[in-house]
Amino acid sequence: MNMRNFLIVVISFFGTVATYAQPNLLNAKIPEEIGLKSAAQLISDNDKPLEYGYVDDRDVLMGKTVWEIIDLSERINFPLYFPIDTANIGSDRRSLYDVLTKAIKNGELTEVYSDSYFNTKKSYKDIQASLTRIDTTDAGREQINAGQKISPEYIVKQDLTAQDVTQYKIKGYWYFDKRQSELKYRLLGICPVTPDVYTMNSEEKDYIELFWVFFPASRDVLHEAKAFNNKNSAMPVSFDQILNSRRFNAVIYQEENVYGDRAITSYMKDNAQNQLLESERVKDKIRNFEEDMWNY
Repeated sequence: MNMRNFLIVVISFFGTVATYAQPNLLNAKIPEEIGLKSAAQLISDNDKPLEYGYVDDRDVLMGKTVWEIIDLSERINFPLYFPIDTANIGSDRRSLYDVLTKAIKNGELTEVYSDSYFNTKKSYKDIQASLTRIDTTDAGREQINAGQKISPEYIVKQDLTAQDVTQYKIKGYWYFDKRQSELKYRLLGICPVTPDVYTMNSEEKDYIELFWVFFPASRDVLHEAKAFNNKNSAMPVSFDQILNSRRFNAVIYQEENVYGDRAITSYMKDNAQNQLLESERVKDKIRNFEEDMWNY
């Protein structure tokens, strides 16, 4: 490679990095200009999530639907959890929970359901009761018993925040594409798991599935939202890329089966080790199908 070609490669590389960096960071004269793109950048910006290729049903030789749990206390899953405190951080840094709830509130995300089978659709108004707890103090109850109007200071309002999200449940489909001779995965749904707002202050919390989002309909929103890249902050990675490339750790807790898609905990009770072993068995059963295709 001569010097001219080397310089072209170097310039192209740094040009690519610049497109991923925070817009206008080095040219801003006031803080409000950080993140604003120029007119030329807006015209040339064609950054969209990578579209899924069409898969004909006849090309699917084997398929299996599984449900998994992403534990946010594991370090590898931290990009989905942080930041939890947004008071002293830029507006471009938000957790996955904040991105989903804001998109639902603004009407950008409408494919929201009450379960993983996507049967009953929910609006932001429907899930709002699960996001906020409104209660009265003892002094407020005394006013009610006395027939008086409750003073505003005796009304306690507590909202669920990103800090309260402990897990995400995901639903996906593993399939063997016989046209490409490859085992592939397609994410179908994602659900934040939080404590019930009425038990969040107690020692024994009840955890609930807040809502299920049909993932293919949320890709544009998740592509615009960027997670922090610990190795290079100039090249953030989108939540769409993290989830599609499975850059997280998850444990299978349910698979589709003849018993009505029963969960592993329903037949492996009170034994966490056996539940983990059963989860690995389900994973190996799917993975071994691809390996067995090449055995003669």
